[in-house]
Amino acid sequence: SELIKPYLGSKYKVTEVPKSLIFYMSKHSGPVNEIQWCPVREQSHMLLSASMDKTVKVWDAVDTGCCLKTYSCHSCAVRAARWSSCGRRILSGGFDSMLHLTDIETGKQIFSSKTEFRISALKFHPTESNVFICGGFSPEVKAWDLRTSKVLRVYKAAVQQTLDILFLPEGREFLTSTDAVSRDSADRTIVAWDFQSAAKISNQIFHERYTCPSLTLHPKESVFVAQTNGNYMALFSAQRPYRINKKKRYEGHKVEGFAVGCEFSPDGTLLVTGSSDGKVFFYNYHTSRIIRTLSAHKEACVSAIFHPVLPSLLATCDWAGEIKIWQ
Repeated sequence: SELIKPYLGSKYKVTEVPKSLIFYMSKHSGPVNEIQWCPVREQSHMLLSASMDKTVKVWDAVDTGCCLKTYSCHSCAVRAARWSSCGRRILSGGFDSMLHLTDIETGKQIFSSKTEFRISALKFHPTESNVFICGGFSPEVKAWDLRTSKVLRVYKAAVQQTLDILFLPEGREFLTSTDAVSRDSADRTIVAWDFQSAAKISNQIFHERYTCPSLTLHPKESVFVAQTNGNYMALFSAQRPYRINKKKRYEGHKVEGFAVGCEFSPDGTLLVTGSSDGKVFFYNYHTSRIIRTLSAHKEACVSAIFHPVLPSLLATCDWAGEIKIWQ
């Protein structure tokens, strides 16, 4: 993309809150569950979307706002999809319990496997590009190796469902947010794991009685944020014992049972989240105050993500199947 080229060699500038709509992209016939910019900087004009309409789409979300390709390898809703680190493949998992690794150019499946559970969360390991973790409607979370097409490790917790997975820097540890079995107990909502040994490091991280539909890591500081069904985001240390910061709470948006995602801007100054009322909320990370809200969608806005290279470019998606690009 010619628009991205000038930014590739330079340091990321300060993130501004986007004000105007550039592209309105609506080709999905069901809710969009997840969106992700291509992690390869030179190809970061491409945006991936996974939908309840059983498809994964790739868009040119920087230059044209057009859908480049649709992949229909799933027979049920696609709940999670991630770019591979090389930007040439897409890993997807759905309610058909299938995992697929698809070549984006040919559309062919490089790897396919049926799991024992419906998939709701996928994350690639930050340093081992062939390894990913898969979770869903099961007490187990599994690490897979794409080179052997086999399960490397199984992580067992007394939970019903994994809602999100977050690798901590270097990938030696990761967190899962879960739908804990015992409703009156607050432990096990966020569980920390040792990646290599599959040992549980801690399940006493978050003590409120709310599930956390999404987790996100700060790009520069050793902290992470958990979106909660208590209509606020909580801040934690990303180092053991992962203590909560009781002084900071990001509240004002609504979650209301939707899997609303949250994310930091690449410079780490802003925290952005969707909201079940269709708005996007921008918080000052340091003061936890709302800087601005954007009336982005009519239905629940479940994801808002900043572009990795272009400052202030934001993609949002909603429960009506719409994707919008803002600047």
